[in-house]
Amino acid sequence: MVLNLSEIVALNQNSDFRRVYARGKSFPDNSLVTYVMKNNLGVTRCGITAGKKIGNAVERNRSRRVIRAAFFALQKDVERGYDIVFVARGRTKFMKSQIVQKAMLRHLRSAGVIRQ
Repeated sequence: MVLNLSEIVALNQNSDFRRVYARGKSFPDNSLVTYVMKNNLGVTRCGITAGKKIGNAVERNRSRRVIRAAFFALQKDVERGYDIVFVARGRTKFMKSQIVQKAMLRHLRSAGVIRQ
């Protein structure tokens, strides 16, 4: 498998999520929580979670779709070499992706992940 280094790769291993939760820096907000941790892979990996507190499967999936759409608009400006985990909050399912994108941009700028 050949990876283009400018791509965003999915973070999907439980051990990777746990490592980012334990060692990464967190940025909380009403709409989502962002965890960021530097990796030594030269590629950015991104994961999205929505726990059962969010609601039923339809509501969790909507929350993940909203977060994914918000990140899609920002991914061209994201530096390489980070693990990023977005955790949906209870309000995320009611929000538009533009609102979530503003919070996400604020978090990623604070973490130093967005190119200036």
